[in-house]
Amino acid sequence: MKQNLAVSLVDSLRRRIVDGTIPSGEKLPSESALLAEFGVSRTVVREAISRLQAEGLVYTRRGSGSFALTPPSAAEETAGGLRRPRTLEERGALLAFRAGLESEAAALAASNATPGLIAALDSALAAFDAAGNHAATAVSCDFAFHRTVAEASGNFYFVDAVMMLGPAMIAMPPERLEPADDDGRSSRVQRVVAEHRAVRNAIAAGDALTASAAMRLHLANSRSRLDA
Repeated sequence: MKQNLAVSLVDSLRRRIVDGTIPSGEKLPSESALLAEFGVSRTVVREAISRLQAEGLVYTRRGSGSFALTPPSAAEETAGGLRRPRTLEERGALLAFRAGLESEAAALAASNATPGLIAALDSALAAFDAAGNHAATAVSCDFAFHRTVAEASGNFYFVDAVMMLGPAMIAMPPERLEPADDDGRSSRVQRVVAEHRAVRNAIAAGDALTASAAMRLHLANSRSRLDA
């Protein structure tokens, strides 16, 4: 009986994570909330969370709770047939693809970006910086920055490619939920902000080579953080 209850709870929480009801980086309902909602024991709740951890869908930090790790709308495939990254190896392959795609988009953006799109990059960068360790918001702002770089390229195929990948192209490793420092941001978030700013500055300066190199370095660093 306990096994059936745990399976039912796992299935329910898995659906909420995969369909984005519990967005990437958001905290799962508390243990007491799950007890009340499903009418199960603490043992069943803990077993269900353990299973979701084993599937890579949940990360639990002592004293803080459990958080969703899968991006919203994650699935094996998108409607267009694009594979969604679900393993470390697939994440690495996606980052390699993005390095080629987005470094070229950044170079074109340095030649084609309008003042309005530079302002949009600034807005996305400021929102990402302000998101701090709120991972769900950070993922959304991170994606907005990369989407705006593609838009600034002036080539709609770059935009289409980034939009097809969607927010799932932004990695959500447990490190995004690491404890923040005194100003509310983890060292990891601060590094990503600095890398984004280097891309933005090169684009604003009209320096295509530097913009391309800054984007490639950012994605190489993303791969290193993922591997770590």
